[in-house]
Amino acid sequence: MKKYKLALVGATGLVGRTAIKVLEEKNLPISDYAFFASEHSAGKILKLFDNDYVVQKLDEHSFDSGFDFAIFSAGSDIAKKFAPIASKHNCIVVDNSSAFRMDKDIPLVVPEVNPEDIQNNKGIIANPNCSTIQAVVALKPIDMKYKIKRVVYSTYQAVSGAGQKGVEDLKDTLNGLEPKKFPYPIANNCLPHIDVFTEDGYTKEELKMINETRKILHRPDLRVTATTVRVPVMNSHSESINVEFENDFNLDELKQILKDSPGIILQDDIQNNIYPLATNATGFDNVFVGRLRRDNSVPFGINMWVVADNIRKGAASNAIQIVEKLIENSTSSML
Repeated sequence: MKKYKLALVGATGLVGRTAIKVLEEKNLPISDYAFFASEHSAGKILKLFDNDYVVQKLDEHSFDSGFDFAIFSAGSDIAKKFAPIASKHNCIVVDNSSAFRMDKDIPLVVPEVNPEDIQNNKGIIANPNCSTIQAVVALKPIDMKYKIKRVVYSTYQAVSGAGQKGVEDLKDTLNGLEPKKFPYPIANNCLPHIDVFTEDGYTKEELKMINETRKILHRPDLRVTATTVRVPVMNSHSESINVEFENDFNLDELKQILKDSPGIILQDDIQNNIYPLATNATGFDNVFVGRLRRDNSVPFGINMWVVADNIRKGAASNAIQIVEKLIENSTSSML
């Protein structure tokens, strides 16, 4: 079997360090790794499979030695500058930032939802927003069966989604210190403000969810709205999703469809207080779904509660699953 080379850009951040852990767990047929970060983090030592790797400063020549894949977790500006350089060296980039997500020529992929789009890449594949990833994993199978008419998102997003500074803000403000990352103390508050506000009153985070859902599901005219909220939870995003269908449905059948779908764990036993929780989702790559019930305010509607680890499935693991699919596709083409 062919052995591949992989570069990890932004290796020292929350997502980068989680990616290293996931790479160890998956043990893909990759023989060579290289870790890149900013000048500030260059020289740090990271461990993978009990081997020590020196973090290298990312520059225009970082990809000269040749890599098959690169996972970028370093922000939009870095991605815009360096992803095309990597791609020119025949390296397929999976980018975690928002830099390329809405580019019509770049696939936006969640492997459980639209794996067929992976093959349409021209050297760059975009990883969706964390809150979008877990939502579309839950929406895709029921959209295929009943056809979704409208989606209303209300999110409850953990501070880890804002990076290490978000985590530090929660710890600091719990101790009475002033916030540095968020505009107000996140301790004891829910902030309906993720990313910047746009002219129409939505935040960029809300628009990401709206536009990315349409692109991933190949439903450009799907009616979607969102309110995204930062909550004082350390890790794993929770979402209340209201869905209106074009067609009627059987609730038991719908639950079974979700239970049988890839990447989903159904936790829907209210008699025993079993439903998805952020603390139970942390550390897993699955999307947890529960609190399924009819929305009696519309003819064909449901409410659902969707929880997932935003650093793993919402970023690191989804990117690595894309690499895994690329390797599978490459192996199949060789047979």
